[in-house]
Amino acid sequence: MIDTEGGPIRLRHGGSGPPLLLIHGHPRSHMTWGQVADLLSADFRIVCPDLPGFGRSYIPADDPESRFSSKRAKAAALVEVMKGLGHDTFFVAGHDRGSLVAFRMAMDHSDLVRKLITVDGLPVIEHLERADWKFARDWYHWFFFAQPEKPERAILADPMAWYSALRPDEMGREAYDELVSLIHDPAVVHGMIEDYRAGVRIDHRHDRDDRDAGRKVRCPMLCLWSLDDDLEQIYGDPIAIWKHWADDVGGFGIKSGHHVAEENPAALAAAFKAFLQKQFRSPLRQLPDRLKLA
Repeated sequence: MIDTEGGPIRLRHGGSGPPLLLIHGHPRSHMTWGQVADLLSADFRIVCPDLPGFGRSYIPADDPESRFSSKRAKAAALVEVMKGLGHDTFFVAGHDRGSLVAFRMAMDHSDLVRKLITVDGLPVIEHLERADWKFARDWYHWFFFAQPEKPERAILADPMAWYSALRPDEMGREAYDELVSLIHDPAVVHGMIEDYRAGVRIDHRHDRDDRDAGRKVRCPMLCLWSLDDDLEQIYGDPIAIWKHWADDVGGFGIKSGHHVAEENPAALAAAFKAFLQKQFRSPLRQLPDRLKLA
């Protein structure tokens, strides 16, 4: 546990080499990265925190605009963690909701982030402005979670039914047992839902301000997505969208369902390592056919 201005953040860290911050998504904790961290720890100093509002980290205070659950606030908290560990600059990778925090960190703390990796994510404003009937059909929870009180009541009425896709064989028993405990905790469920409320209340405004000012990600960026998930099906080419936000960006899809760190950790770790250990200036789409098929 590391104390920050907002509260304590739980994490695991280890390995050797340049620091790499791994940020999980919904409804996971840092333990989703276990297999990936093991594969990378010989080459990187891995830092895996529970996002504020998730896992066993602090639950941000409520606010009418969800300011304390904003991606800006969470990015600042994790920067505080990295500095507390002695890492003045670092790589960052995020999955799902964690990709939103990683992106915001690269925008707000460009002097600290050396390279950015996003997995299964786009800037919040791109999600919202591009939302159509397919988004409403398949990602309806974004708007349901934005409502007051009802999402928490619905989830806590039967957490195992709501999160019915949990797979102990993929996650590992320790991670599975902890996640089952977390989704039965009303405070954690509220913290996770507030992350979505922040998206439709304040995060999109931060994105719009950057876009209006012409600010972009300044470091090299890798965009990855799960081929058996629906990011590409709903939005088209994710790289084409990210090119509005970063000048040095490439990427590709990995054969996996949504929780790629658990379903195909070897391919994900290989993609991370290849990108972080080299400077790519040509499109990454041509790089790793073997990873697409892994």
